[in-house]
Amino acid sequence: MLTRDNFKGPWAGLPVAWTAGNRFDEATYRKDVAACCKAGAPGVYTGGTTGEFYAMEFDEFKKVARATVEECRRHKTPCMIGCSSTYTLGAVRRAAVAAELGADAIQVALPFWMEMPADGIVSFYREVAAAAPGLALSVYETRRAKVALTLDQHRAIKRAVPAYLMVKANEGTVGCSPKGCAELSKIVNVFVGENLFAKLGRCGARGGCSSVIYWAPRFILALWAKVERKEWAAAEADCARLEKLFAFLFRQWASAG
Repeated sequence: MLTRDNFKGPWAGLPVAWTAGNRFDEATYRKDVAACCKAGAPGVYTGGTTGEFYAMEFDEFKKVARATVEECRRHKTPCMIGCSSTYTLGAVRRAAVAAELGADAIQVALPFWMEMPADGIVSFYREVAAAAPGLALSVYETRRAKVALTLDQHRAIKRAVPAYLMVKANEGTVGCSPKGCAELSKIVNVFVGENLFAKLGRCGARGGCSSVIYWAPRFILALWAKVERKEWAAAEADCARLEKLFAFLFRQWASAG
């Protein structure tokens, strides 16, 4: 069972493998999950932006979720299934599948097509969490959802859903600022981007959904070890290297687009 003590570190936020015919390449994907587990990732996560949850049909989601859970179980590694959807029932159905399959956690963003009214936020998370009893809840906070939660709203979600253990904080949300991270980390574990491990690790950040660990596991695991040992100068140097890498990749993709 995940707790705030063990729900931490650089979880692998895996993309999904597809064939040239746009079908789920289950064999390749299972190998990818297994490789992350063997490399020492503290957990494996799919169903976020990198996992293309927004482009999956429900039957595809179920296949990917099952493969993730089964491979993680085989390698004794915790797994989290992203269950975000454009509507409440869609998220509820996905959460129920994740619970039935035996996932350890679900991660859910607010519905992102129609903006969620403030008075519906807590009830939304309560309803989704009720579909996955016993599983840890992670809030995927992103400005793509058109809403940035306040600290008071995070506190209200925590009161309504005690299983709310982690928030994936992205740019423009409260957990991505030093002050906000410090306050939010008193409530739940704050996950941030790898390039912010040093800056926000000082403020209480406890990990991240990493898009780097599945192709550079030794580097990311070593960086996280420096954060846990509070070796800030060394961690900052690694994060600076990541900043340069991300800037380079952004330029390449931007020019390609």
